[in-house]
Amino acid sequence: MTTINKQWRLKARPVGEPSAETWDYTETELPTITDGQLLIRVDYISIDPAMRGWLNDAKSYIAPVQIGDVMRAGTVGEVIESKHEKFAVGDYVAGHDGVQSYAVSDGTGLHKVDPNLAPLPYYLGVLGMPGMTGYFGLLKTGQPKAGETVVVSGAAGAVGSLVGQIAKIKGCRVVGIAGGSEKCKFLVDELGFDATIDYKNEDVKKALKKTCPNGVDVYFDNVGGDILNDVLTQINLRARIVICGAISQYNNTTAVKGPSNYLSLLVNRARMEGIVVFDNIKEYPIAMKEIAGWIQSGDIKVKDHIVEGIETFPETLMMLFNGENFGKLVLKVEG
Repeated sequence: MTTINKQWRLKARPVGEPSAETWDYTETELPTITDGQLLIRVDYISIDPAMRGWLNDAKSYIAPVQIGDVMRAGTVGEVIESKHEKFAVGDYVAGHDGVQSYAVSDGTGLHKVDPNLAPLPYYLGVLGMPGMTGYFGLLKTGQPKAGETVVVSGAAGAVGSLVGQIAKIKGCRVVGIAGGSEKCKFLVDELGFDATIDYKNEDVKKALKKTCPNGVDVYFDNVGGDILNDVLTQINLRARIVICGAISQYNNTTAVKGPSNYLSLLVNRARMEGIVVFDNIKEYPIAMKEIAGWIQSGDIKVKDHIVEGIETFPETLMMLFNGENFGKLVLKVEG
């Protein structure tokens, strides 16, 4: 076992896109643990759009990462030393232990996972925070009904791909918005979407009219900006707009672009509601059980995009904002 802990720390708050100046890479000796603590070898790190928001010194649903701190991130790994009564050496645990190769924990926020039931990266994706986001965001906030039309943006990403598949399970017509012909083909051929819109090569507003001839009942928004504005022109009476994220706006150096077509909500007596996954934390086990059942039955297919080497973290994070990831983006600590 190596005795070096590789860590990425926040050096400076970025304006616009994170750059090399945003991060400090450090290597330190492994820490010793005391009573009530455990040492985790981090195997996989979750790379999520929310990480960009955590870099801002602004009020949000969670405190910002502080200058000098290890970058916050979802993780899964193995307990290699323990002085904690609830965790033993050899246990695999998921939590938020940051962008580092080893982590000391007092057990807060950790839960055990079974690598024999599902591959470890699944616990950062479809059975982790993105999976919970898609499940609760669609079913509790979007409330889709059989026969309705559901549109999801960022449809080839970790959250969007699950949202579309759950909507199909619930009997909806599903249209995915994604970037590039390869992603769009995957959504239809592999995941069972009814239609797609390639925002990089199509006029989204025109394509919405073609792919959603009966209008839009539920829109699950991961991107914000112009695409949200276009969808608002096509919504039906009592439509539900789920605001999950706005990745197109996260690196803005100017004001966030809001929807100028918001009066469509008034005309259609529609609802636009934001979601934060942590609000549903007590119900996670229910969602995980149901999603695992859908995976086992073949109703849900999983695609992970794994990049190797913790040293690649800054470049891997930027893949999200450049639309380079295909599926759930995960960083494997050791290449």
